[in-house]
Amino acid sequence: MAEADCLFCKIRDGKIPADIVHRDDDLLAFKDIHPGAPYHVLVIPLRHIAGLDHGVAGDAALFGKLMLTGARLAKEAGYGDSGFRVIMNVGPDAGQSVLHAHLHVLAGRHLAWPPG
Repeated sequence: MAEADCLFCKIRDGKIPADIVHRDDDLLAFKDIHPGAPYHVLVIPLRHIAGLDHGVAGDAALFGKLMLTGARLAKEAGYGDSGFRVIMNVGPDAGQSVLHAHLHVLAGRHLAWPPG
């Protein structure tokens, strides 16, 4: 998928509205429009990377920042003590529906394991 056709790149560029909860020089976080939990935020790199499997060694710090930002956002939303889950789906069998790397941060209810 070309970056011009990417849903998350369009959100990043302001072409599609989103409820943005965080933005910095590297990342954007916004509320999922089909939440799987009371708190469901997506954290994406601003640079288009199709998925974790498209990252390279030089992206290690960026993917680390993605995880730490997701954790910070969950804690700031009040879920530090009760817990939260972070998930990154890679490929269609794992449920990746948008080909732009993104981290799901879910909280606010009991999250069973393994997921359904």
